[in-house]
Amino acid sequence: MADTQNTAEPAIDFDAEMVGTVAVEEADQLDMEKLTSWFEANVEGYIGPISYTKFKGGQSNPTYKIETGPDGSGASYVLRRQPFGKLLPSAHAVDREYKAMTGLYPTGFPVPKTFGLCEDPEVLGSKFFVMSMADGRSLWNGALPNCSKGDRREIYNAMIDTIADMHLKNPDEIGMGDYGKPTDYCARQINRWTKQYKLSETEHQPKMERLIEWLPETIPAQHESSVVHGDYRLDNMIFHKTENRVIAVLDWELSTLGDPIADFAYLMLNWHNPSDGRAGLADLDLEALGIPTQAEAVERYVARTGYPVPPMEWYFAYNLFRLAGIMQGIKKRVIDGTASSAHAKSMSDRVTPLIERAYDFAVEAGMPE
Repeated sequence: MADTQNTAEPAIDFDAEMVGTVAVEEADQLDMEKLTSWFEANVEGYIGPISYTKFKGGQSNPTYKIETGPDGSGASYVLRRQPFGKLLPSAHAVDREYKAMTGLYPTGFPVPKTFGLCEDPEVLGSKFFVMSMADGRSLWNGALPNCSKGDRREIYNAMIDTIADMHLKNPDEIGMGDYGKPTDYCARQINRWTKQYKLSETEHQPKMERLIEWLPETIPAQHESSVVHGDYRLDNMIFHKTENRVIAVLDWELSTLGDPIADFAYLMLNWHNPSDGRAGLADLDLEALGIPTQAEAVERYVARTGYPVPPMEWYFAYNLFRLAGIMQGIKKRVIDGTASSAHAKSMSDRVTPLIERAYDFAVEAGMPE
């Protein structure tokens, strides 16, 4: 497989750095009078006053923990908003997040309950929505160091089963048939992220240019169409406090209708990402840890969905290309001074390594060097 060792960074305790909340800096503060009025009009059973903090994780859309009632004795909610300032076209799509969760919640799929979307920037300065708060475990380290061998396998199997179950839901039957174009998903994604990359480009990358040429010419046939998450990984879900099951899948801004195999392959990239304290598993002794191998994970997904075994190298190249486009947008925001978290700078440094790894997987998939 493609070499991931040269992209490894010093281990970081992401659980300590990214889990929990911090006081809200002045630049990210909300208008309490306007927010209170919005809650009174949109959130049934709301009892004030509001107090709020900002979640550490998530450099894309600022996310706040909203506590209500005297001394925080009431219900807790989560508010997601777009960053302030000029945004790239179709980026920071909190309205899509809202629509995805609102559509999936009645089906029993594990997502928070939504309470309302505000598209009027006069209220808080940008679009936002409010959802219920999932009270459970946020896990960032793919090695799951605080879990037993049996718990690790159950957690990974739960992740695989949950994404498979999402992909098996018929969009038309759950009222999401208009959530995107059902066909040519990878072609549209390649086109989208090529455009976004070009809009954010800060330096010439020859290997990225080669991928932009080769990927659209070699797209595998799309076997099925489903709701796809677009960023499905360990730290974008909440697990039950004591049981090894998913109670909420979060961060739906990249979701649409499309190729479920591309969505699943994005999750499987973690088996090749550096084991740097985040979701990556490369170089870990999976058998000793109890974590399924890539082959076992693919077998479980294929058995649950009935889909054919996918050409993983092509999908890895595609997903890394797509990630490079996303990270390039973060890099441009770091340069412009509009990135939302301190972690954004280290994220932006990943652009070139992502391009190089995408290129290596593309060569493995048959791209002439």
